[in-house]
Amino acid sequence: MDFLSFCQMLPGPSSTQTVTLIAYKRGGILLGIVTLLIWIIPAAIIMGGLSFLMKYVDANYLQNNVFQYIEPMAIGFIVYASVKAMKISLKTPIAWVIMLLAALVTIFVRSPWAFPMAILVGGFITNFTNKEYPPHDTKAYEIKWARLLWFIGLFIVAGVLSELARTQNWSNALAFNLFENFYRFGSITFGGGPALVPIMIDQFVHHKEILTEAQITTGYGLIQAVPGPVFSLCSYIGGLCMNGSVGNQILGCLIGTLGVFLPGSLILFFLFPLYQNLKQYRIIHRALEGIHAVVIGILWGSAVYLLNIGDFQWYTLLVVISTFAVLQYTKIAAPFVVFFWLFLGILT
Repeated sequence: MDFLSFCQMLPGPSSTQTVTLIAYKRGGILLGIVTLLIWIIPAAIIMGGLSFLMKYVDANYLQNNVFQYIEPMAIGFIVYASVKAMKISLKTPIAWVIMLLAALVTIFVRSPWAFPMAILVGGFITNFTNKEYPPHDTKAYEIKWARLLWFIGLFIVAGVLSELARTQNWSNALAFNLFENFYRFGSITFGGGPALVPIMIDQFVHHKEILTEAQITTGYGLIQAVPGPVFSLCSYIGGLCMNGSVGNQILGCLIGTLGVFLPGSLILFFLFPLYQNLKQYRIIHRALEGIHAVVIGILWGSAVYLLNIGDFQWYTLLVVISTFAVLQYTKIAAPFVVFFWLFLGILT
């Protein structure tokens, strides 16, 4: 539980970071890396393969028939995640206010930088409203600065190469652009997989116009039926973005996988030796309340935003409500919920 709490305050996939941290604590950085790969490879292969399915099967048939209920089902999953997170994290009136403001930002502000800015503002506010004193720990830890330098260096290099590729029209510019996009997603995304959805819609639908909202939300629905981390959705999105030749599409899947998982792992390996010290700093301890409230607001904003895009059908709200109800009030596993809506789509 201590490891899980620590990973919740980091950007990136918290479940993946928790599994990696357990291995890292047991056997050092090498075992942590091996465990990380074992954890993400199956889901990445499955989701990458599904990106080929979207290419070679009639997309209109998949979207209008097989996947017609997947998009509203995915919204139901987001609502369920939001309600669950609210019960855990919202303890004060100011946290509710921050959540509502973050939801409005998610719905109405279309800048990719809106999310990290909202997180910073939320953490800043609760530093004034939260008067808790964290437990004091004087134990010293060795700082592994090289791991932080790797994270920062790759962030800068990816950004510079992406901009050069775009302005100078490199033949493989899209590959450089995608790596920068996914590396940035893994560096600034708090709240797990659901928080990726609005960020990717902003980047790949509104900004670059290379995907549709339906393609992204369909992928998010499918990842619910796949074992492994939700961030493997980026394997699917990367494949769709580079859906030219088979080789390019495989490269897109690899870029999506590597780009989104790498920054969270580097941050984890750098910060864990400092964890006990970090918890004693008031600015970190008090900011967590605001950060968690912003993340929940992003989830709610994502659900509302997705309901208002695309072709709204009469059954949309029914699918959203029934999906939420099944997840909230029954013990039916998520994959069975996905398979049900897929099967109903085929029948209808």
